[in-house]
Amino acid sequence: MNEKILILDFGSQYTQLIARRIRELNVYSEIVPFNKIPQIDDSIKGVILSGSPFSVLADNALQVDLTPLLVKPLLGICYGAQYLAHHFGGKVQSSSKREYGKANLAKQHSSDQFLKGVSSDSQVWMSHGDTIMELPDKFEVIASTEDVHVAAFKGNGGNFEHPVYGIQFHPEVTHSLEGSQLLENFVRGICDCTGEWTPAHFVEDSVAGIRKQIGSDKVLMALSGGVDSTVGAMLLHRAIGKNLYCFFVDNGLLRKNEFEEVLASYQGMGLNIKGVDAKERFWKELAGATDPEKKRKIIGRVFIEVFQEEAEKFEGIEWLGQGTIYPDVIESVSVHGPSVTIKSHHNVGGLPDLLKLKIVEPLRMLFKDEVRKVGREMDIPETIVGRHPFPGPGLGIRILGDITREKVEMLQEADAIYIDTMKKFGLYDKVWQAGTVLLPIQSVGVMGDERTYEKTVALRAVNSLDGMTAEWSRLPHEFLAEVSSKIINNVKGINRVVYDISTKPPATIEWE
Repeated sequence: MNEKILILDFGSQYTQLIARRIRELNVYSEIVPFNKIPQIDDSIKGVILSGSPFSVLADNALQVDLTPLLVKPLLGICYGAQYLAHHFGGKVQSSSKREYGKANLAKQHSSDQFLKGVSSDSQVWMSHGDTIMELPDKFEVIASTEDVHVAAFKGNGGNFEHPVYGIQFHPEVTHSLEGSQLLENFVRGICDCTGEWTPAHFVEDSVAGIRKQIGSDKVLMALSGGVDSTVGAMLLHRAIGKNLYCFFVDNGLLRKNEFEEVLASYQGMGLNIKGVDAKERFWKELAGATDPEKKRKIIGRVFIEVFQEEAEKFEGIEWLGQGTIYPDVIESVSVHGPSVTIKSHHNVGGLPDLLKLKIVEPLRMLFKDEVRKVGREMDIPETIVGRHPFPGPGLGIRILGDITREKVEMLQEADAIYIDTMKKFGLYDKVWQAGTVLLPIQSVGVMGDERTYEKTVALRAVNSLDGMTAEWSRLPHEFLAEVSSKIINNVKGINRVVYDISTKPPATIEWE
C-alpha cells in the first residue's frame, strides 16, 4: 500500500470500527497488536492508539514504546489518550468525573485543524473510567464537555516532530455524530493522506501482487457460493486464469437448487470449476449425530476427505486459495490471542498441511462490506455479491437434532419460501442475514377437520455490520403472516411457524 494509517490495538471492542471508519475515507488502515509494532516506514502516514478495557494506572497496564512512533502524527483514543497524557507526565486518575454514554463538546478552546467542521456542541460517545486531570507540559486542552475538562488535547510546542492528539471519547461509533469528521481531519488534514484506496485500486494492486506471488504455479480453491470465496476466486482468476482450479462441493446441506444455480453462475463467469455431488456421503456420516459440535466436526472432516480425494486427481498444484477476510486475521493476532471457541467452523484449515500446499489469501486485508465492493467492481453478479452470509456447515446447523434427507428437503422448501417472499416484499437487501431453522419439537395443530402433530420452523432475520453483534429485524406483520401461511400450506410436515426476536449477544445468529 502506498499510504496507510497504523492502528495499535490495546484490546478495545471498537478497534475494528476505527479501521472501518478510516477505510470509508478511502484510506487504507491496518490493525496491529500494541506489542507488535512494524517498522515505521514512509508508507505509514499516522498512528492511532486504540481504547482498552485496561487502566493506565493498573500494574498490568499495557505499555508501548512511543519513541519510534513520534516521527508520525499520533492520535490516542480513550485509553490511548490517557496513555499519552500519563506517559508524558500528565495526571490520570479514577475520578468521580467519569462519563459513560452521550456527552457534548460544550466548549472548544481552539480552532485547531483537528476540530475543523465540528460543531461547538457536537455529540460524542464517552466510555471511560479513568480521567485525565492534568496535561503534561506543552500540551493544551482543545475541547471540553460539561463534566470533563480534558475531552480533547494536543501536544506540540517543539517537543514532537508531528502533532500528538488525544480524545477521551470514541469518534468511531455512530453515537459520536461528527466522529467521522474528526477522523477525516486527522487522516487527511493532519496526516496528508490522499484518499485513493478504492475498490478499483485494490483490484489492480491485488492482481499484480498475485501474479508476482504465484507466477505460473497452479492454485486449487474450494468455493462455497458465498461472496468471500467467489470474490477471492475471481481475483485469482484475473491474475492466473486457467491455472486456478476450483471445486464446488454439494454437501447435501445447501439451500434449495443452490448447487445447480451457483455452479451455472460460476461457469458463466469463466471460472475453471468442477461440481462434486457428495450429498449421500455427508448424510450417511451425519446419521444419528445430534450434538452441534459433533455435527460441525463431521461436516468439516468429510469435506476435507472429499476435497483431498479430488485434489489428488491433479498434478502440479502448489497453492491453496482461501477466502480469509480481515476480521479472521485480526482475531488470530488480537491482544488477547485467539478468542475462546464458541463453535468450530467448517473451513479448509486442515488442508494446507495434508496436501503440503502454500496458502494464498487475496482478501485477507478486507472487511466484509469491502469484499462486496470489490466484487461489484469486478462485475460479479449481484445474486452472489448481495447474498446473505450462509454458514459453512449450511443447513446442518439449522436442523436441530439429527439430520436426515427428509428433514433437509423439508427445511429447503420452507427456507426457499421465506427467502423468495422476502425478495417479493423488497426486504432481502434490507436484512443482513435471514434463514429458517427446523426445530426438534412437534406441536398439535388443526388442518381441515384433522388434528396434526407436526414440526415447527423458526424464522431468523438480523441486521448487523459484521456479525459480531446483531439486532433482530423488525419485519412487517403482513410479510410474516404471508410467509407463515405459505410454509404451512405448502410444506408437508410443518404446522407451526415462529419468529426469533433474540439479539446477539446473548443469542448467536445461528441456533447451533
